[in-house]
Amino acid sequence: MQFLTILVAGILLGGIYALVAVGLNLIFGVTRVVNFAQGELVMLGMYGAYAARAFFGLDPYVSAFIVAPLCFLFGMALQRWVFQPLLAEPMMQLFASFGLLILLQNLVLLITGGDAKSVRTAYSGKSLQVGGVSISVPRLAIFVLATLITVALIIFLRHTFLGTAIRSVSQDRQAARLMGINVERTYLLTFGLGAGLAGLAGVLLAPLFTLTPDVGFSFILAAFAVVVLGGLGSVAGAYIGGLFVGVIESLAGYYIDPSLKQAFWFTLFVIVLVVRPSGLLGHAGAEEVGTR
Repeated sequence: MQFLTILVAGILLGGIYALVAVGLNLIFGVTRVVNFAQGELVMLGMYGAYAARAFFGLDPYVSAFIVAPLCFLFGMALQRWVFQPLLAEPMMQLFASFGLLILLQNLVLLITGGDAKSVRTAYSGKSLQVGGVSISVPRLAIFVLATLITVALIIFLRHTFLGTAIRSVSQDRQAARLMGINVERTYLLTFGLGAGLAGLAGVLLAPLFTLTPDVGFSFILAAFAVVVLGGLGSVAGAYIGGLFVGVIESLAGYYIDPSLKQAFWFTLFVIVLVVRPSGLLGHAGAEEVGTR
């Protein structure tokens, strides 16, 4: 029974990692931007949920209908005014995303004064007992929503015109342009969608974590490991990789040493990079979004 409890906890933790990693993987798969600031977009989503709660009394899950669209627009602005001018300079895009990480952290630090915040709701500490296993209600909700978002995103990318355009741009930018696809607009929408998913993740995570300006950094490290494990550019791979990392972290933390739990999935991260650089579900040499 103890093993089952740890396994369930790992799967629910993996749902959190998957939710953060899906947006990061989508952005990379299309724009090829390694967005170090993705964790800060999650942080902004968390503070957005806090502001909606503090000033308007909105439940965090309700505030998602406001915060996620705002993050979507913010992501489009970042792509248009920060990353698009550096389209021909991949290394400069990398540095720009790291600069955004520092900038957003310090802006929030300036506004909040560094004081820790929390978003507590009636269901923050709720749990369900299923067969002797305690299941956190907020974490279960995140897992279910991460699953639904992944499925919806895969369907969108496979069966809509815009999804087809996104996949085309991810595979061959120049060929997509020759076929009449507006590559720049596709980049804008993709980055916006990835940022919106990060904002949504932040809203859902707000009732579970203490809010600080650097809270996003703890998520982005795991998200990068998840993206590499699952496969660069694969939405399904990000979801599966998130669950895998969550289970590994829980098992290693309980059976070996809690202080070494992250070391185990970073070791796995390095092994996958060496053995299969494209990841578990990625395509070698030409990662394709949402097709695996």
